[in-house]
Amino acid sequence: MSNIYKATMKDVIIIGAGVTGCTIARELSRYNLDILLLEKANDLSCGITKANSGIVHAGFDCKPGSVKAKMNLAGAKIIKRLSKPLGFRYKNNGAFVLCFNIDDMPALYALREKGEKNGVEGLQILDGDEIRKREPFVSAKVVAGLWAPTSAIISPWDMAWALAENAADNGVKFLFEREVRNIERSCYGFSVSVKGGETFTAKAVVNAAGIHADEINNFICKRKYRIIPRKGEYILLDKNAGGTAAATLFRLPSAMGKGVLVTPTVDGNLLLGPTANDVWDREDVSTTAAALAEVFEKACKTVPTLLRRDIIVQYSGLRPHIAEDDFVVEESEPYFFNALAIESPGLSSAPAIGAYLANKIAKRLNAIKKQNFISKRKGIPCFAEADSKTRKKLYAGDRRYGHVVCRCENVTEAEIIRSLRCRIPAADLDGVKRRTRAQAGRCQSGFCAPLIMELIAAERNIPLTAVTKAGGGSNVLVGKNKEL
Repeated sequence: MSNIYKATMKDVIIIGAGVTGCTIARELSRYNLDILLLEKANDLSCGITKANSGIVHAGFDCKPGSVKAKMNLAGAKIIKRLSKPLGFRYKNNGAFVLCFNIDDMPALYALREKGEKNGVEGLQILDGDEIRKREPFVSAKVVAGLWAPTSAIISPWDMAWALAENAADNGVKFLFEREVRNIERSCYGFSVSVKGGETFTAKAVVNAAGIHADEINNFICKRKYRIIPRKGEYILLDKNAGGTAAATLFRLPSAMGKGVLVTPTVDGNLLLGPTANDVWDREDVSTTAAALAEVFEKACKTVPTLLRRDIIVQYSGLRPHIAEDDFVVEESEPYFFNALAIESPGLSSAPAIGAYLANKIAKRLNAIKKQNFISKRKGIPCFAEADSKTRKKLYAGDRRYGHVVCRCENVTEAEIIRSLRCRIPAADLDGVKRRTRAQAGRCQSGFCAPLIMELIAAERNIPLTAVTKAGGGSNVLVGKNKEL
């Protein structure tokens, strides 16, 4: 028998705690509504958001008039406005789309025209010499490029975490490890059943389930969708390669996407990728030697000086593509709202999607805006980026700021403890990494993981063998091999 959730029926249930779900939650929290967010993983940003390029796209390559185009342009502007009050990093570094063949110049001009139709500001065609003055490591074979000055970079999980914590500060309830297995209509609205037997009820449901959004849609909606998982594999280079590119460097896009890019990250690394290969398995985030070789080879055509010895990690992620090749952002059935097929430029579009759907839902439920909405959020102070005066102040307030746990990224014990005690705390090693960058450096947790595991175990009052890398069965230790 189902265990009916004891709390009062919710006004809204949001499914999915990626960046789209978190921004919907944050925008809805402006209203006097009882909101619950359900996530199948044990933390935020464990799906599409986790493996994201971190680029705030200018909006020049979306089809004019499409939902993607509208949401991209609006969302990119909102991200810039939100970065300071919500405390996540944002860098307006601009982007080039590079042309390697004079015969492809018409396509470059067509791309500029498309961007101008979408309302992108400041687009310019520059010749190869001018590009190399700005980006000296770019290939001598580049003949021209489209300059998009409004493009930017962020940390996707940083933004999702900031949005989620601000939503939580405004009353949104987050429940993790709640995989939705069924949704049914009832006399009171919707009944949402999760793995394990719990059932939650709500007047309205928002589907932001990422790669599984078609399954959620198909429980309720007459219009059925089928998501095609599109795998993208990435290579991350060490910080000593971070100065190789100041702007994000694209190649002319194809039908499969924007191609292999070279971009700096807000953390100072250099990111290469992704590939774009359709797969059938929705959980297949494996990497392949062939695809990674393709990424590095294509990236070297853009920047020939890249070195394999600078590679520190390789990974992949899945994007939810559909045949219609556009976002589905709408009230698909009465009181059932979709944020479906949110692939690239989904990160850039997320705040606009959140604002649009929150407005629709609020009207449906006759919701009234709060008078006491909390619009700001303070993150964990970063010791590595602080100046000398701030470091002294942090240390005076908490002596654990004097104990560096992650030497690669200069992350202190105080920061790790705060990540385990914050509004939406880290649940595992990967959660600590997303919140603090501990383990994200050259050694990739080789030195600091044991210390972080001890901190997690002590904070959670659990044995070391219960500490996981990323939830589920990803336990790092399974037992002792000898008694001491």
